Amino acid sequence: MTDNQTFLLPAIESTADAALAARLQHRIDQKTKPLGALGQLEALALQLGLIQRSEAISFHAPQMVVFAADHGIASEGVSAFPQAVTVQMVGNMLAGGAAINVFARQHGFALQVVDAGVADDLADHPQLQQRKIAPGTQNICEGPAMSPAQARAALQAGMDVMQGLPGNVVAFGEMGIANTSPAALLLARLAGLPVDNVVGRGTGLDDAQLAHKQAVLQRALARHAEMREPLAALAALGGFEIAMMAGAMLQAASERRVVLVDGFIAGAAALVARALVPQVRDYLVFCHRSAERGHQLLLAHLQATPLLDLDMRLGEGTGALLAWPLLQSAALFMAEMASFDSAGVSGKAEAPTLVTACTSLPPEGAHFALGRPGGET
Repeated sequence: MTDNQTFLLPAIESTADAALAARLQHRIDQKTKPLGALGQLEALALQLGLIQRSEAISFHAPQMVVFAADHGIASEGVSAFPQAVTVQMVGNMLAGGAAINVFARQHGFALQVVDAGVADDLADHPQLQQRKIAPGTQNICEGPAMSPAQARAALQAGMDVMQGLPGNVVAFGEMGIANTSPAALLLARLAGLPVDNVVGRGTGLDDAQLAHKQAVLQRALARHAEMREPLAALAALGGFEIAMMAGAMLQAASERRVVLVDGFIAGAAALVARALVPQVRDYLVFCHRSAERGHQLLLAHLQATPLLDLDMRLGEGTGALLAWPLLQSAALFMAEMASFDSAGVSGKAEAPTLVTACTSLPPEGAHFALGRPGGET
């Protein structure tokens, strides 16, 4: 596998439309407020309008998709929690008890959990999609995380998941013990950053554990030094849930859906997706800045300004759903906020301009005296 030419990726249309962008910006600017007074919400409204190709932004049937998988690198002791927690937390989600369940219920998102590669078998459940590629990836320190064929299968499975869901907005999250390690490795490789700069504490490592994790990831990255193209890097360094999420993002963008990106792991999937099809970036709304160390560098690499910064690092898609009310507000102010004309409110006053008219030059030798208008000289 040498490039994305070996895999059929969905075609994604850029949202760039100068005429529509001008109309949207004019509509935003004519709302009863100073120019730019709603800050980042205005940029969000412009992005949403361009995605939907409309001055009237609307949402229907919002979806929350959580991809779950295990990682062979967990055997290197890079997580504070045992690998068994992955399947346990998936069970908690399917029982309705995880944080993402709470927020999905609060905001009216239909929740689906996708088994992308959990190490244990999962019983059938109405909210579970069985898409397991393998029971976890291989240990990256000993060989590639997955084969090229498995990487392609995971991307395709993510695309298939997305094709089967309704709605025009989708949020993505994940669950997988040790998955900050493949996310950090993908960031280091695809963004060309030093490993030590992108490795964080994950589930809560102490200083000694963090130093161990950095050493393990240095070794893993060196082992796969030649794997630099996007699909090759994904197969060598990634995770099944990251690959599947990247495929789902690509498919969602090809269908012009709004894509809500959660934290560091979802950001790594977005990084892979953009490396494969750059136009996907237009459809991605980056919802929050994770407390995970590498996430700020990932956002900077993607030139993304997140909507929230709450010092969170839970994953599951929680940050994406907490940002959802801001998207609703962006749509509503565009639809319901009065314009200066409709409200009869005066716009910004123009600065007065002094214009002096002179029809002829004064006679040579004429003298002038200055004084108050209408007063004595």
